[in-house]
Amino acid sequence: MAFKSFPPFPPFTKISSLFLALILSLVLAGAARAEPVRIVGFGDSLMAGYGLGPGEAFPEMLEDALRDGGADVTVANAGVSGDTTSGGLARLEWSVPAEADIVILELGANDMLRGIPPASTEKNLDAIIEKLTGRGQRVVLAGMLAAPNLGPDYAAAFNPIYPRLAEKHGLTLIPFFLDGVAAETALLQSDGMHPNADGVARMVERMLPLIRKTIDEQKEEEA
Repeated sequence: MAFKSFPPFPPFTKISSLFLALILSLVLAGAARAEPVRIVGFGDSLMAGYGLGPGEAFPEMLEDALRDGGADVTVANAGVSGDTTSGGLARLEWSVPAEADIVILELGANDMLRGIPPASTEKNLDAIIEKLTGRGQRVVLAGMLAAPNLGPDYAAAFNPIYPRLAEKHGLTLIPFFLDGVAAETALLQSDGMHPNADGVARMVERMLPLIRKTIDEQKEEEA
């Protein structure tokens, strides 16, 4: 019985190589986009969730709200109660993983409450921002305002820190992290400083559009 011979396969052309490379790149790009956007909340007790129950801290509530809106995200809580900007700078390398896409930086309130010179606070925040952006991470800077009892001179030195750093580094700025909650008794714990669960929910609601915009910008940058 004679076997029929078949012509050899055509040579692997440049066109077919380019086609396969294009398909591979699209597959890899799709796989990359399938990863959730990784957000880290890096801050003090306002981020850590001081005095709150499980699931009531800002990062957890933010993650729930973003996911309810259809966003594929994770929001890790890297808040430490009592932390200052110097403490944050010291623990940055092990508190914020290099794999994070977006970092919500919320530090400085304890510097203010302790009367630390605003120039020192700004220097520390500047160093933190440079480290994060040097990794290629997008930073959302959460601002703070000086307490009235510290006087107008301290406020004049402290309050401009956050807008100035946001402008310098081209960051997304939350002008005041406690906006809409500070001085609202019904939204604060008994200490009059930390938000209760309703207060955190108000904060998340107010910041949600800005965080969603930041996520969209991150995705566009990666595309």
